[in-house]
Amino acid sequence: MADGLTYAEVGATLAPALPAGYHHVDVRRRIGDASALDALGDLILDWGLQRGAGLRTPSTKVSPGQEATLRVGPLRMPVRVVRVVHEPDRRGFVYGTLAGHPEIGEEAFLAERDADGTWVHVRAFSRPGRWYSRLGGPVSSWLQRRYTERYLLAAEDSATRRPRG
Repeated sequence: MADGLTYAEVGATLAPALPAGYHHVDVRRRIGDASALDALGDLILDWGLQRGAGLRTPSTKVSPGQEATLRVGPLRMPVRVVRVVHEPDRRGFVYGTLAGHPEIGEEAFLAERDADGTWVHVRAFSRPGRWYSRLGGPVSSWLQRRYTERYLLAAEDSATRRPRG
């Protein structure tokens, strides 16, 4: 594994196809018109989706190589930022799991702009990494779907509170 990450496919959430052998998440939801890209990108790069989903996060902006322990209740999820994306029509970041995380894999949080507007895009691949996540397989999958939906709702909520120009 690469430098303490618990998986080998570093950066694969940004590839066209997610790697085999994992559970996949790939959801995209329209947030607003093309002008919403910068605000959504800023929200994502400030851990806003995670905070909006109820996770405790770092108080600093996302940076390449940053290690963080996301928390919800007693659960601790150590991650490392493996990519920061800052392109004309795409902003966001990717984190990978470190030892101690209940899952093994990677998750990308992206703001994307195209001719139809600005979209929040969450992509992930994962498999159980701890005995309790293996034991609770269906519960783990349900939790991942639930938190993905909460990330999307956090993006939507931010867009509805943003002043319209």
